[in-house]
Amino acid sequence: MAGTTKTKTTASRSSRPATATRSKGNAEPQSKFHTLFMDELKDIYWAEKHLVKALPKMQKAATSEELAEAIGEHVEITKEHVARVEQIFEMMGAKAAAKKCEAMEGLIAEGQTVVEDTEEDTAVRDAGIIIASQKIEHYEIAAYGSLRALANKMGQSEVVSLLEQTLGEEKEADQMLTQIAESSINEEAAAE
Repeated sequence: MAGTTKTKTTASRSSRPATATRSKGNAEPQSKFHTLFMDELKDIYWAEKHLVKALPKMQKAATSEELAEAIGEHVEITKEHVARVEQIFEMMGAKAAAKKCEAMEGLIAEGQTVVEDTEEDTAVRDAGIIIASQKIEHYEIAAYGSLRALANKMGQSEVVSLLEQTLGEEKEADQMLTQIAESSINEEAAAE
């Protein structure tokens, strides 16, 4: 039986269509690899568009002026991310299209729950908003880092450059949130 299974596995590997394989280290335009990249691009496009709507709600709920300003600045940067993703779609010869991002939907809902479950005008709420925001940033860092790696493998250097720019901005936002939390909010929240 084990020998039969091995033979079937070997046979199924050799019967894969040639378009799903890589040549010269780059994925072919219509390969499964290319499809994966485009699906992930659609996912982050949905995520960024929904963040443009969700972040102002978190900004409004923030008590700390510094936190509210940081979130407000990130709203504007997120709008640039949406435009960059649209540019990438164009560079890839595709129309910009969104695919529902279940992960981002959950992270946004979690952030809203933090706002609803904490008292207004408290540092505890601000600490919760920072935690929810950093979870979002970490998701985006993972998504953009992965997209960059895929684009690099496909030899899409201009796309890689745009993705690196966005990735850098997401990392900066995460660092800023850490700085805000550690400079005052966490201490204030612990004292409440």
